[in-house]
Order: sequence, then structure tokens, then C-alpha cells
Amino acid sequence: MRVVTAAFAIAAGAIVLLGYFFPDQLGSLRLLLLDWAVIIAGMAVLVGIYNLAAVQMEKIRAGQKGGVYGILLVISLLITFGLGLILGPENEYMQLAMNAIVVPVEASLMAILAVTLIYASIRLLRRRVDVMSVVFLVVAVLFLILIMPTPFGPILGDRVTQAAIDFLGMFSGGGARGLLIGIALGTLLTGLRVLFGVDRPYGGN
Repeated sequence: MRVVTAAFAIAAGAIVLLGYFFPDQLGSLRLLLLDWAVIIAGMAVLVGIYNLAAVQMEKIRAGQKGGVYGILLVISLLITFGLGLILGPENEYMQLAMNAIVVPVEASLMAILAVTLIYASIRLLRRRVDVMSVVFLVVAVLFLILIMPTPFGPILGDRVTQAAIDFLGMFSGGGARGLLIGIALGTLLTGLRVLFGVDRPYGGN
């Protein structure tokens, strides 16, 4: 059985990969396999949502700590899911819910991430002082100061602030590109290992 699942997985991966190089011969089959993958992923998301709701309902039934938050989560999930099915994601009320709830939550998480990075860089300086840790801390602090809103506008003026942001953006942009390249290479390597049957997450080793 493991050989059969491995053969199907390797064949599907090879068809999708070769479909990019030979679109006339394998393009339609590649799109069909991708559509199947999207449907399976969507069903996996629904199963995950059901599992989340089931876990929260079990906490509520057992009277565990945080049951009130579980009630709010389940109610919000049902209301949002029902309205999304009825109104559709492009409806103005759904967009209002997105802008009023999801966007502020994401902004808060990014703010927490920024503070966490500053705190981590300070702790890093206490353990190890080198050029890269100092550059990281200085760039992060200056960038936060420059983009910080003030009642009187930018601290150093529009042109100076924009020039400083562009200069510091070289460091942050370079780091972000490095992370993306690393993620891309890791994803490529993982895909090749699955394609050649080295890793078999679909049927065990």
C-alpha cells in the first residue's frame, strides 16, 4: 500500500512540475490536479474549523478555565461563517467586519512582534556583543522612531525621514529577501525529497 501511495504522490508531483515546462501537453492535467489539491485543502480547513469548535465546546461542557472565551469563539465563528455563506466575501458588511476586526488584530500582532524583536535584540546584546547584533538593534530602533506618528508630523521632516527610511530599508529589505530566498529553497528541497520518495508524509517511511 505504501508503494502505491508513493507512486501516486510522485506521479502527481511530476505531472504538476512538468506541466510548467510542457504546457501544451500537460497543462490541462496540471490544472486538474491543482484544482483537486485546492478542493482537498479547502476540506482540510473545514475539518480543522470543526475540530477547533469541537475542542472549545468540550471545554465549555467540562467547565474548564477560559470557557467564556470558547463561547465567544464558537458564536463568532458560526455568525461569521453563516454570513459569509449568505452574503459572500465581497459584501460590504463582510468587508466592514474585516476592516473593523481582523485588520486591527493583525496590526496589534505586528506591534507585539516589533516590541518582541527590540526586546530580543537587547537580550542578545547582553549575551553577545558583535557588529551584526548592534546593527540590528540600531536599524530596528531608528526605523521605529522614523515611522512613529507624532502630532507635528515626521520628526526630521518629510524629505529627511523618507531618505532615512529608504536607507534603512536596504537592511530590512535585504533581510526580508534573504528570508524569502531561504523559505523558497527549503520548500523546493522539501518538494524534491517528496517527489523522489525520500520523505513520505502521505504514507509513512
